[in-house]
Amino acid sequence: MQNSNVSRRGFLTSGLLGLGASLYGSSLLADDKVIAGFDQTQTDIDASQVWQPFSDRKVRVGIVGNGVCKFGSSFGYQDHPNVEVAAVSDLFPDRCDELAQACRCEKKYPSLEELVKDDSIEAVFVATDAPSHVDHVLKCLEKGKHVMCAVPAVFGRVEDGERLLEAVKKSGKIYALNETSAFHDDLYASRLIYQAGGFGKMNYTEGEYFHYSVGTTDSYKGWRIGLPPQWYPTHSNAYYTCVTGGSFTEVSCFGHVGSKDCYKPGNNTYNNTFGSETALFKTSEGGVARMAVNWDAACLPSESGRNRGQFGSYLDSWQGMTPESNAIVEKLKLKKPALPPGMDAGGHGGSHGYLTVDFIDSILRERKPCVDIITALNTTIAGVIAHESAMRDGELLKIPQYKW
Repeated sequence: MQNSNVSRRGFLTSGLLGLGASLYGSSLLADDKVIAGFDQTQTDIDASQVWQPFSDRKVRVGIVGNGVCKFGSSFGYQDHPNVEVAAVSDLFPDRCDELAQACRCEKKYPSLEELVKDDSIEAVFVATDAPSHVDHVLKCLEKGKHVMCAVPAVFGRVEDGERLLEAVKKSGKIYALNETSAFHDDLYASRLIYQAGGFGKMNYTEGEYFHYSVGTTDSYKGWRIGLPPQWYPTHSNAYYTCVTGGSFTEVSCFGHVGSKDCYKPGNNTYNNTFGSETALFKTSEGGVARMAVNWDAACLPSESGRNRGQFGSYLDSWQGMTPESNAIVEKLKLKKPALPPGMDAGGHGGSHGYLTVDFIDSILRERKPCVDIITALNTTIAGVIAHESAMRDGELLKIPQYKW
């Protein structure tokens, strides 16, 4: 088929080559602090789908957070033609200075709390530590700012889901989750096929997020140390929720006791002993999804997934089973369109630039972003319940559902 070259294998191969062969034999398996996903990876772009400017307006954006992953400057806000990075912030002055330089911005604030008081700022990219996401998003919404938030949407607390949803509804502002898997080549193609009816109902989905040493990676106040894997589920769960827009309704999850010291009783603040957790979900379509998150398997990083529907599957490429579904897919442009001039696709499978473009576009066009508050919560809360199931030796648990 014409579009069969949109391949998960291509994403994985380019990402692994970017890490370098030496990592496998030494630093990756030796617990060096390698942050996977931030290497520049190839992505499948349709150069014929040229980005077309449609507005001269510049959205004044504030960027908060320049920690271990350097998220704040990694998603290209400073290069978007419809963005002015109006101010930046980090609690550490040296990191704040570094963020300002990377974003070509002169105005700096010592905290998010101070930055959101700036009435000239229209939107905020919250790239802070995961435990602070809910609090920081709420403060942005209360000050009338649109928000793009790094993953996960909530951190281990189910009740925060309703708090976020109500705040978004009350504010009338756009909330978007910065979920990188949503713009992997394969997931992007699968979403278009699903929306066009090519899959029919999704019968079975798999997703994996394997990131060796996350549980031992240094972080602000040590929040990553011993982190329950399914509290950070979005890179895998997105292979269902960000394809279909659906949700997970029930879960049975099992954990594997971690091999590192941080998973020993008393060695982390979460009372967590699991270095990996694999969840079996029921989906809102009546299908099944297997989603695995693993911090201590000695393997190269992987953020990947596969989808199998009534009429066809997307594994490494589209595999249509009916003439009707193949006819639908033949008409689709499954490669991602070109980005604005000067913007890079970036890391995490070439997703960074696309997330930024989607968020800014949603503000300018007053439309729903790709990963809105509903999809964000249905992607994240399922993992919180999955960890609870693992703590109960796989007990089948109901998952809260979020709708507009």
